[in-house]
Amino acid sequence: MNRHPFVYALLRAVPRVDRGEAINVGAVLYCKPLRFLGCRTALDAERLRALDPAVDVTEVERALRAVEKACDGSAGGLSDDIGKRFHWLTAPRSTVVQPGPVHTGVTADPAAELDRLVRRLVLPPK
Repeated sequence: MNRHPFVYALLRAVPRVDRGEAINVGAVLYCKPLRFLGCRTALDAERLRALDPAVDVTEVERALRAVEKACDGSAGGLSDDIGKRFHWLTAPRSTVVQPGPVHTGVTADPAAELDRLVRRLVLPPK
């Protein structure tokens, strides 16, 4: 089984940028050799409200949908180059949904790796 390098970043919801508190709400994974770019999101509104009871959950959900559209290429005006889209998605910004640092790994199945990352690092522990 051939393993290929990939890069990924977690997506974080930061309801109050001034406080710097965040919860993980998704992941973006890019595997250049397999021409794969994937994004999975999962918002736990209750956990988010624990950070800021006044947070606009609808706005966070809207921001996550925009990230998903940019990832899958359905957002207008973005490059067809998935590498460029990954770098755009992981560029630092000061909005309610922010990318974390970019990490690396190797995998034979980037879609399964993305699912594993979301289960391990985004969804609440069971």
